[in-house]
Amino acid sequence: MLYLGVDLGTSAVKLLLMDGQGEIRKIVSREYPISFPHPGWSEQNPEDWYEKSIEGIRELTKDVDRSEVAGISFGGQMHGLVVLDEKDEVIRPAILWNDGRSTKETDYLNEVIGREKLSAYTANIAFTGFTAPKILWMKENEPEKFARIRKIMLPKDYLAYRLSGTFCSDYSDASGMLLMDVKNKCWSKEMMEICGISREQLPDLYESYEVVGTLKKEEAKKLGLPESVKIIAGAGDNAAAAVGTGTVGEGMCNISLGTSGTIFISSRKFQVDRYNALHSFAHADGYYHLMGCMLSAASCNKWWMQDILGTSEFTKEQEKIVKLGENQVFYLPYLMGERSPHNDPMARATFTGMTMDTTREEMTQAVLEGVVFGLRDSLEVARNLGIQIERTKICGGGAKSLLWKKMVANIMNLKVDVIESEEGPALGGAILAAVGCGEFESVEEAAAKLVKVVETVEPDEDLTEKYEECYQKFRKIYPALKPVFRKIVS
Repeated sequence: MLYLGVDLGTSAVKLLLMDGQGEIRKIVSREYPISFPHPGWSEQNPEDWYEKSIEGIRELTKDVDRSEVAGISFGGQMHGLVVLDEKDEVIRPAILWNDGRSTKETDYLNEVIGREKLSAYTANIAFTGFTAPKILWMKENEPEKFARIRKIMLPKDYLAYRLSGTFCSDYSDASGMLLMDVKNKCWSKEMMEICGISREQLPDLYESYEVVGTLKKEEAKKLGLPESVKIIAGAGDNAAAAVGTGTVGEGMCNISLGTSGTIFISSRKFQVDRYNALHSFAHADGYYHLMGCMLSAASCNKWWMQDILGTSEFTKEQEKIVKLGENQVFYLPYLMGERSPHNDPMARATFTGMTMDTTREEMTQAVLEGVVFGLRDSLEVARNLGIQIERTKICGGGAKSLLWKKMVANIMNLKVDVIESEEGPALGGAILAAVGCGEFESVEEAAAKLVKVVETVEPDEDLTEKYEECYQKFRKIYPALKPVFRKIVS
């Protein structure tokens, strides 16, 4: 049988077709626009997601026997607010994960409601990217539209709803809304009351590998697929990517160097760090995970290369970097503020330590190193919880860089496992679809059989020691500049 994984990203939808042996038959993608109607705002039209996904599924399956397609599942951009009225029409453009308009509402939740209460209700504190602050913003600034809300959903769940008619979400994605009691895997009554919404406005919750329905007749006809095709709940993009890299079960780690950057640590038990520096979410394997999320990772390199240096020769620029562990130029990777572990929307990117003889190569090196240093900040929080990590998988566009992988290995002192098929959330979605259709008994079994490590980048003892000294310098820069950021941003 064949299984479809749909990765609903920020700039495009990526669709992957996989068979029961894990062979990837085909991948297609379709881009859609993103709008920035005001500084710091970020929105998309959910209809674009649907239309491009339909177009992509048709293209993906045009050369195969469509009767063999058994299931469709998803990995999707998290935290976005999608709201429908009583006619199931979209009320306003979706407010995305990287939208910063809800600073006031985030401060209200953290400072007035209080971090301790939020952590007790949801296992997390408020971040501007989360869904609950967006709901409060809409309640305050668009009261007429807020009053029309009948359904609140996340981006990938809008696709599931259009395809199956089931109003649903999964535990991993819903964990990032700040509306769910993560420990007990249910909606938080306290958070619903704080946000002024009802249980009826929120979707039913499922494990990521559970079947939520089948294709509606009209959608099946539109796609040329059988009505029997199962729709499986899917997961938030980071959880889906973790499935695709085999980061499931106890004590596994995955680092993603995508537009944003994450460090993802899977666990069979629920846990929260007392400072809430890491997100404590449910995982797509039925258990839990801790995650540190940087808003800017590979996007820092793209900004530096394309917008500042004016080049697309990423690999060529990196070939000139040879003095690892010796750079005295440091870069704070906070182009869009920062989430983990600082939770500071006012943080900004900076270069520090430049002199008259600083070179282009040193500044490029600083950008790459700064992203890894920033991710290590979150790793240190996990280590302080007593979590012992010795190795990590790696994914995302940045994972294609041998230099960046070497930096990860030595800055974090971890063995970095490179997998055979690094296709992120799309592959994770396809694996979840296979589990949901009974191809495998569990997500862990599927990952063990389908995910293969083809290379390991080992840390070098001498280089790790050099980078330890560099990291100790790096970690002093943000605290020193934090009060300055507040003055220049306000």
